[in-house]
Amino acid sequence: MTPRERVLTAFAHEQPDQVPRWCGASAEFWAKAKRELALDDEALRVRVGDDFRRVYAEYAGPAFGLRRGEATCRTIFGVERTGLGYGQPLEHPLAGATIRQVHEYPWPDPAWMDVSKIRGQAMSFSGLWAILGGDWSPFWHDAIDLLGMENLYMKMYDEPELVDALMGHMVDYYAAVSERIFGAACGAIDIFFIGNDLGSQTGPLLGPGLFERFILPHLRRLIELGHAYGLKVQMHCCGGFRPLIGPLIDARLDALHAVQPCCAGMDLRALKADFGGRIVFNGAIDSHHVLLDGTPESVRRDVRKVLEVMMPGGGYVAGASHDTILEETPTENVLAMFDAVGEFGRYPAG
Repeated sequence: MTPRERVLTAFAHEQPDQVPRWCGASAEFWAKAKRELALDDEALRVRVGDDFRRVYAEYAGPAFGLRRGEATCRTIFGVERTGLGYGQPLEHPLAGATIRQVHEYPWPDPAWMDVSKIRGQAMSFSGLWAILGGDWSPFWHDAIDLLGMENLYMKMYDEPELVDALMGHMVDYYAAVSERIFGAACGAIDIFFIGNDLGSQTGPLLGPGLFERFILPHLRRLIELGHAYGLKVQMHCCGGFRPLIGPLIDARLDALHAVQPCCAGMDLRALKADFGGRIVFNGAIDSHHVLLDGTPESVRRDVRKVLEVMMPGGGYVAGASHDTILEETPTENVLAMFDAVGEFGRYPAG
């Protein structure tokens, strides 16, 4: 099988020739691995056996200068942030806003995202790999940035219409960008990949009631958009969010990435038994303890145990339990993980 055929077979809950592999890494780890192994980007993806490739639209809108000296980046919705990585917001622009002010906020124009190169990017991979595309659409995180997290929770009870308006404007933007991407790609994308972290180490960040009232309708809208273009839809979600998996399946989400077995409620045997026939699980190899603290030998043992649980019947993609493999993760442990998947993740022929 080609990598693309392998992935789409797993997404169909059938057994491919071997478990597909997914490699998500921080820019810092990726640069380190390329340096240590003397490989370029594509050669490194081939070395780890990554079955996916991803294409992106490019921002081509107006230039926005940072207003505050300590700011290091600015989100598409005008929130300035500072600190490690994407950092933390310096302010919450809509914290005290009325519904009218939410509607009047300077929301971005989807046309600011240049989609003209998307099809060419996808076609450059010659149909060999499964292609990820579409806007990441992290509207839950954006709502926290714009309102503040505690304030957002309070407004769900005190001003639900304001939260609805806020979410609606953000998802209007994200859906429009993704629709432009899918239209430009002309069938060259396989999987619509979105992301919203709704879990913590100890459980969901909001209960099923609030989730289904405020978040799920917008996720369903994005899922239906992907399906309208014939795409599978995969959502990244960190943490322990088991109580939300059933509603996500009911909304026809195809895949969840990246399963973190060290979080509350994310026992792999239980997840596979209860949901494995209805949703694809991507991840599940512990990046917190196993990859960071282990040795190649211990990583190899753990991968084999995970595969024994997750691979039967298809519906599983192997990778780290967090998409951003950290720079301090030993390169040899990451290679051991993917090599072990290649060795122990083979399905019986025929």
